[in-house]
Amino acid sequence: MVAPQQYTDTSGMTDTRDARPVLGHVNLMVDTFIANANLEDLRAIVRGLLATSPPSVASAFTAAARQRLVRVKATDIPDTTDIFVAGSTDNSASAPTEKLDGILIRIRTLYGSGMGFASLKVLARVVSATIGLRWEEDSAMEDKLANIDADISQAIQSAKEEIDSNRVADFQEAREVIHELRTAVNDCQIDVKKWDGAFPFERAAASLEYWRV
Repeated sequence: MVAPQQYTDTSGMTDTRDARPVLGHVNLMVDTFIANANLEDLRAIVRGLLATSPPSVASAFTAAARQRLVRVKATDIPDTTDIFVAGSTDNSASAPTEKLDGILIRIRTLYGSGMGFASLKVLARVVSATIGLRWEEDSAMEDKLANIDADISQAIQSAKEEIDSNRVADFQEAREVIHELRTAVNDCQIDVKKWDGAFPFERAAASLEYWRV
């Protein structure tokens, strides 16, 4: 069991305000529970709380999540080299790596908390990394690319909500992100045609075609 923190000495208290913009610290018993509960229990509790609370609670939750993600630099562009393993020959199939899985988790955390443009910026690099690769039908690579296509669609929706909520500070930067992603998707489509492969980002291409900011 993780020992509960003592709060009598405020100078040594762990600062948890980055997760709750307004509150000071968590009740000692609640903090003890959080420190010892397993991940699945915490997820179930958070989902139940958000589902049964007013919309303002969900808004506060995602605002706290965004503040935390900025604090830990989750919006920084990760290194996307070696997220795919190229085939041993020019005509052999490529495969995704565990490094890609970690980056996709970060991407989903970003757009899930309302940071759509930050996630699209990373997704553009992921799509670019597929250029020059080949994959087989019904392979793990094709399945992973289909998941990424779905991620792009969800990230675009998150970005649109970011605009509607007046949380976009720099529209020029937002347009540059869209342009970078659109270019990556188009370049991938051109590359796939060269070897008569199945273009994996159809939904993303359709979503981007008429999107203007």
